Amino acid sequence: MDFTFNDEQTAVQEAVEGILTGLVTPDRVQEIEATEDRVDRQLWSELAKADLLGLAVPAAHGGGGYGMVELCLLLEAQGKVVAPVPLWATLVLGALPIAEFGSDALSASLLPGVTAGDVFLTAALADVANDIAVGGEGRATVTGTRGADGGLVLSGSAFAVPYAHVATRVLVPVATDGGLVVAAVDPTAAGVTVERVVTTNREIHPHLHLDGVTVAADQLLAGGDGARGGHVLAWILERAWTGLCALQVGITESAVAQTAEYLNSREQFGLPLATFQATKMRAADAAIDTEAVRVTTWQAAWRLDNGLDAGRAVNVASWFAAESGQRVVFATQHLHGGIGADISYPIHRYFLWGKQIELLLGSPSAQLARLGHQVAAGLTAAAVPA
Repeated sequence: MDFTFNDEQTAVQEAVEGILTGLVTPDRVQEIEATEDRVDRQLWSELAKADLLGLAVPAAHGGGGYGMVELCLLLEAQGKVVAPVPLWATLVLGALPIAEFGSDALSASLLPGVTAGDVFLTAALADVANDIAVGGEGRATVTGTRGADGGLVLSGSAFAVPYAHVATRVLVPVATDGGLVVAAVDPTAAGVTVERVVTTNREIHPHLHLDGVTVAADQLLAGGDGARGGHVLAWILERAWTGLCALQVGITESAVAQTAEYLNSREQFGLPLATFQATKMRAADAAIDTEAVRVTTWQAAWRLDNGLDAGRAVNVASWFAAESGQRVVFATQHLHGGIGADISYPIHRYFLWGKQIELLLGSPSAQLARLGHQVAAGLTAAAVPA
């Protein structure tokens, strides 16, 4: 397969890397981590001015109308500098599903604000994703009862919701009598309690506790049709997982590059560390692992954008991003020796981000089991006569 990017994709890649390289430094990341919400709003504003936040927003709402490949280029560049902004949460978890399944009113009220940099979005996927990881169908931890106007009244808790503390809307999977529904919840609405939680990579992923929260009918994705809820959730999860893989591509690539530079400049016994066989082999393994994450990620993103069945490709990419990705960030930190243990040294953040993505993607063994079920199902289907 030819993974060469077209002219427009190359322009996106060059634009975002230029902005991120110019504005994101280790000192800047550390400065943002000391703030209350841990969002670099100056960087977010610059990305909006460059029309990068609206890449996958439909043209009708001021966006570029591009797809998953372009978003993955954006996320890969973010991973290279571990920029503290909610690109994955806002663009992949929020804007994409709203553009695809949201009502006209919901889309019109939120998507232009995403493009302008005024709106943050996110989704509460941790609970359903964890249920799928252990063989479930995505059981929601929030329940809903139908209101008189066709809306829902929600109760329950959604855990570890990325950037929910700054989000304008949170997409929440809801279990109803008619099936699964995805609702756009206002985290500032009556009945919502936001519990602050700090994650492995120092982001804020709050728990949301809902007690009698009313959501109007036009705030339900796919018209609140429970029969379509499973499809909507699967659609969102495939793109969410692929986006995490793209972040991991950038993280591992940058970690390997920084480590190679360190090994070439650091000396022991009068020789650069890069001349020792053990360090060369460990770094080479990390580079190979990085390329495995890269090629499987682009395979998944390409299939999603071309309307092909991407389930297996997404699972394969997720396994490599989790298993190989964490192996890369562990190796690169280890190759830095004692300085790698310094939590203020830049390479340590790549370890934290790589580990966080592994946790968000779920257990690699569970991913293999899910992939095995997919393969077995395909073989069974092929064996049944037409």
